[in-house]
Amino acid sequence: MYDAELGYHTRLTNDDLKPLVPQTWSGYNIFAFWMSDVHSVGGYVTAGSLFALGLTSWQVLVALVVGIIVVNVFANLVAKPSQVAGVPYPVICRAPFGVLGANVPAIIRGLIAVAWYGIQTYLASNAFVVLGLKLWPSLAPWADVDQHGFLGLSTLGWGAFAIMWVLQAIVFWRGMEAIRKFIDFCGPAVYLVMLVLAIYLVTKAGWSNISLNLGSVEYSGWSSVPVMLGAIALVVSYFSGPMLNFGDFSRYAKSMKAVRTGNFLGLPINFLFFSVLTVVTASATLPVYGKLITDPVETVAQMDSVTAVVLGLLTFIVATIGINIVANFVSPAFDFSNVDPQRISWRAGGMIAAVGSVLITPWNLYNNPDVIHYTLETLGAFIGPLFGVLIADYYFVRKQRVDVDALFSMEEGKPYWYRNGVNPPAVVATFVGAIIAMFPVITKAHPFGIDIWGMTGASQYSWFIGVAVGFGLYLAMTGSLRRQYAMAG
Repeated sequence: MYDAELGYHTRLTNDDLKPLVPQTWSGYNIFAFWMSDVHSVGGYVTAGSLFALGLTSWQVLVALVVGIIVVNVFANLVAKPSQVAGVPYPVICRAPFGVLGANVPAIIRGLIAVAWYGIQTYLASNAFVVLGLKLWPSLAPWADVDQHGFLGLSTLGWGAFAIMWVLQAIVFWRGMEAIRKFIDFCGPAVYLVMLVLAIYLVTKAGWSNISLNLGSVEYSGWSSVPVMLGAIALVVSYFSGPMLNFGDFSRYAKSMKAVRTGNFLGLPINFLFFSVLTVVTASATLPVYGKLITDPVETVAQMDSVTAVVLGLLTFIVATIGINIVANFVSPAFDFSNVDPQRISWRAGGMIAAVGSVLITPWNLYNNPDVIHYTLETLGAFIGPLFGVLIADYYFVRKQRVDVDALFSMEEGKPYWYRNGVNPPAVVATFVGAIIAMFPVITKAHPFGIDIWGMTGASQYSWFIGVAVGFGLYLAMTGSLRRQYAMAG
């Protein structure tokens, strides 16, 4: 029942979940993680979707940068407990939820990661479709879902999705060190392609022909402030998954100094450049192609040179494989392994996530700006309370103290055992927070378009609502535990 070397209970541990020794990642490795995450196809599509809100380009730029500064602050908060203990997210969650109750956030986060994994795989698979049509135009009928397709995806789309699925599985199976090397390459590679694409479009259009007022601008002055706040919230919601998952990677870092350095370079600094590239590239598509294009895959496909199209699309494919593995493959692998460590290895957990990503038909979750925003709001509503509970417990209840050995113990009287291994306040705070955060999202999606109690506008703040409710409710229900730790000094 116990690990012979460390004395950890076998129901709670395997080689993938144990505290990591040594921790070797530098600030650059963390920087590369965020470079890949930011410069994914999904990142560009999400940023482009903000134009549908009726904002000017400079307003979209401000929303993107402010949103990422918020993400930077919260990513540092999430990183510390896992970096200090050297354990992934589901293990550090044993502190607030109990050693067995931690399966609740693990399963919730695992299912959310499955959704994101499917979405990113689908978005990158579009590059394969475009590439195929560019090289073999006769495939066009097979790319038409009405002529040849099922479950909302064309036959060619299914083939492209399957190729992406297999490629990602191959990289994942090689392990974390191979994944680290892969993302160290992916981030700079997609940077280079997007920079070349922006220069190409601006040169072709002429700077004087580029207008930064895109689409239908509906808001100006003070009337734009609520919309910009909503856009900022959507940016945070988009990164809420990688942000919550970040402990799975900060555990590899040498120190919190390396984490903060990597986060600063990879989030505010990197994202500022990303935001400028997004706005300039999208703006240049209007004079060059006669329409606003916010999807970089479609933008590359419009180029005249077949060689340029092939190189550009292959780079997007490689880059998205990198970020999808680290953000949405590694994390559910830990989550599902945590449920039954002796039967589900890290690799087996990852493959469970990969199979699940097909079953949710992700192409139906991210096919237009309205659906994108609804998807982000729904995911944010469930991620927010998990974030709130973890932060409340580590920083305000336990005062940044972690008993690493107790995270792997099922002995009664140990700090994280609680009754039956589950801490009810954490579970209650999570589900109540998710229900309250989902309420405005559900009213927004009401089939008759009724704005119940004026809650529709609050849907874009679902992540923040979930964080606030989960955080506040957990603190309210753990007063005696807070006093106990306060007395312990």
